[in-house]
Amino acid sequence: MTRTDKGYKGIGMEGPIARWYTTANGKSPERYEQQVEAVRQRAGQGSSILEVAPGPGYLSIALARTGDYTVTGLDVSETFVEIARTKAAEAGAAVDFRLGNASSMPFEDESFDFAVCCAAFKNFSDPLGALREMHRVLRPGGAALIIDLRRDVSKEAVDEDVARMGVGGLAKMVTRFTLRSLLPRRAYTKSEFEAFIGQSGFPSHEIRLSPLALEVDLRK
Repeated sequence: MTRTDKGYKGIGMEGPIARWYTTANGKSPERYEQQVEAVRQRAGQGSSILEVAPGPGYLSIALARTGDYTVTGLDVSETFVEIARTKAAEAGAAVDFRLGNASSMPFEDESFDFAVCCAAFKNFSDPLGALREMHRVLRPGGAALIIDLRRDVSKEAVDEDVARMGVGGLAKMVTRFTLRSLLPRRAYTKSEFEAFIGQSGFPSHEIRLSPLALEVDLRK
């Protein structure tokens, strides 16, 4: 992949697009509950957690509200950082939301115990660079979890996921079209992901497939 300064593929998530995404995803709280549980199964109490590309910050805020973690979020979208900071303040959650590129993180080496990235990896213009940066900022023995759409997702899996979101009308049509046709073009297969990992510095990994997504565990 060609690395670009903007850090993402396609149209950026700024302004009205970011606000629409925030509203649409706020209607699926059970998705973030599942992600919190996935992190809790992997990150011990007291861990320092980095969420890469948190968007409006729902997962980071939910993790911070458990009281078990110190949470930082890094996103390339100025609008998302502003929204996430506002939502964290409203929720009384202590999250340090930063503006920055996943492939050039503004953190010192070995700053975090755990990193998580959900539904965003496919959008990075430099996916290998993002993996290498995750490896760099994790402490020895640290781990990362990446969950994202798989390229070979079926239309049936997409339709079931959209039905669970509870959106209707135009929003349902747009979301279904995006997940069926647009986003899979950016996503990766298991073998493609394994090729990135082989160059990333992570010595250990496991990839599981669901009908909709790839779930990638990495260990430093």
